[in-house]
Amino acid sequence: MGRLGQQRGPREVFRGTLQSDCHHTNIGWSINQAVTTGGQELAQSLYKSHSVIVLPPGMHGKVVRQDHRKWLSKGSVRSSDVPVEMLAGVLEAIGHSVPQEGLAALRFWGQSGERCGAWMAAADPVHLEARLDHLCLFALGGDAISDADFRDLFAYLQQSLGEDERYTFARLGRFGYLRGHAPIATAAHSPEIIDGRPPDEYMPTGASAAAHDKLLSELQMALHDHEVNRQRAAVGERSVNSMWLWGGGIAPEKDTRSIPTLFADDPLFRGYWDSCTGVIESWTENCDQCLSIAPAGFVAVAPDELDFSQPSVMADYLENLRAVSNRGDLHKLTMLFRDGMKIEINKHDALRFWRKMSPLLMEPGNND
Repeated sequence: MGRLGQQRGPREVFRGTLQSDCHHTNIGWSINQAVTTGGQELAQSLYKSHSVIVLPPGMHGKVVRQDHRKWLSKGSVRSSDVPVEMLAGVLEAIGHSVPQEGLAALRFWGQSGERCGAWMAAADPVHLEARLDHLCLFALGGDAISDADFRDLFAYLQQSLGEDERYTFARLGRFGYLRGHAPIATAAHSPEIIDGRPPDEYMPTGASAAAHDKLLSELQMALHDHEVNRQRAAVGERSVNSMWLWGGGIAPEKDTRSIPTLFADDPLFRGYWDSCTGVIESWTENCDQCLSIAPAGFVAVAPDELDFSQPSVMADYLENLRAVSNRGDLHKLTMLFRDGMKIEINKHDALRFWRKMSPLLMEPGNND
């Protein structure tokens, strides 16, 4: 059954509690403006007309319109069987190195707007489902848990496991965090990346993982018979029978690095851009608006909560991207889909009318 299979299974902590050991850096607006202006000028020279877009799953018929599939197939279309965090994919596309630790602290930075200098890890709710010979992990983010249930669960964890002063459990909005007086090993990937997969191979290994395994066992036992889970079971919903501890570490020091303008509400992306003193705007569905603000190119991250299951939502956004690309406003467009598909379209790819439709964009079983 694996390591997870062998394990059985605040009161709302205010932001000030979670940040009690955090180092706050306040920079005046005029200084930020000067740094931002210089960063934009440098970014224009390094990222000329290259934009990177993060989109919902697009493989196997999820791009509905035939003309959009044909347009996308003119570019370089490939997929990866290895789960990759969206932030890692974007940073690779723009030539930045991926942080080796501290992703949870970056996410917290993106939520709070302040860098925390203490160790922390993400504690995200998941459901572990026993299969015949292994476990399967299912992420329970977004609207899978109500605000009230999320608050109750973290209040209970803080009351049950946080009072011995080893750990602090806290939530900020719809995200959970673990603070420890001593660092512990954690997983490197978020639960969204592992969703539907066996989790064992993604768990930390080695001697340093002992503290992680012990805490995870305690978490599962604490959650096993919680009232929230009894109520969820009664209506056929997956129980919150574990927390996925990942991205542990300390946030990097704030630095000034050249990076394209970001259009996103995702806190992990915003935290990384904050650490680079990058320019951050809210996400917009209109790429023309993005280019009017960042003509040298940009990064845009479509939010998870948008209902891209509605074909018209995806179609409208792709139509806008196609119009921008066909006008020649972008030298290169990179689209990263959340199911692992990557499409790169260069300025002259529109001339490649002979290209056949990529099998990755077709419905399963359709080879035409």
